[in-house]
Amino acid sequence: MYSELFKTFTEQGEKAFGPITNYNKLVVKNIEELTALQLSAMKSYTDAGVEQLKAASEISDVQGLVDFNVQQVEAMTRLGQQMIEDGKKLAKLGQDFKSELDEMASETLEKASPVV
Repeated sequence: MYSELFKTFTEQGEKAFGPITNYNKLVVKNIEELTALQLSAMKSYTDAGVEQLKAASEISDVQGLVDFNVQQVEAMTRLGQQMIEDGKKLAKLGQDFKSELDEMASETLEKASPVV
């Protein structure tokens, strides 16, 4: 008798807390991916900045200044492209999270809805 009671209690607990657990796992996964994206972007932008500082420190004449200015335009173009790519990655991350959340919500509603 008690084993059936505990079995029922366990099943009801899983049904009640299962969606919350799945949601928490999804949020943690999304935070991990977002953090990885941000760290990657920060490293990329920092490396680009340090590279430009090194190039600026090597200017020793007028030709070096001209070359540096040309290099600055190229660096800004690369940086702009990198920012566009990072924006696309961030948008995809958000869209994937929304899709998974929608799927999770519909599954939970199906399980919770009584069969008529």
